[in-house]
Amino acid sequence: MDVKTGFFYLFSVVLLFSAFRVVTARNPVHAVLFLMLTFSQASAIWLLLNAEFLAIVLVLVYLGAVMVLFLFVVMMLDINIDNMRKGFWKNFPLAATLGAVVALEMAAVLLSGFRLAKAPVMAAGAVPVDNSKALGILLYTEYLMPIQIAAAILLVAMIAAIALTLRERKDSKAIDPSLQVRVRASDRMQLVKMAPTQEAPAPVATAAEESK
Repeated sequence: MDVKTGFFYLFSVVLLFSAFRVVTARNPVHAVLFLMLTFSQASAIWLLLNAEFLAIVLVLVYLGAVMVLFLFVVMMLDINIDNMRKGFWKNFPLAATLGAVVALEMAAVLLSGFRLAKAPVMAAGAVPVDNSKALGILLYTEYLMPIQIAAAILLVAMIAAIALTLRERKDSKAIDPSLQVRVRASDRMQLVKMAPTQEAPAPVATAAEESK
């Protein structure tokens, strides 16, 4: 067994263990952490299969954004585990049925085998190109227009989401820049004329003095 095969079995064992712990961990935070470990091991297996682009996307999109967001949401929510477990046995038959169907489908695929096509033969003298570079060349040459359209649609969607969720807070102390620029000294300071001297106030008689 070579080194590559050894790493494949190592990553696969850790991936299966962490995936099992995702569904068996009682603490939601621990389940999310195990799911992040699962994604990292899957990314390592993609690297062993020379699919660098998929491995990088899996790390950046899922581990770097989605799972971190899930982790913060789970940690901020006050989840009552006892209330969640009340309907466990009620929904167990449906969940077990769906799990059995998925297991049978996976067993049928594994037993029937995969239809592998022959790898393309590289022409003599051709320079080998890695997976990420080949995908980038294909996207920005043949599919340049769809990429630009998708980028414009995503930009419009992002601006629309910000505009729809933007609300003016009543307790905000923000200052309008246009009003701050047009401010004048008379608006900020008011001069009040007062007499230079004032008479001293009359002494107030106490209750003891009044009784005398």
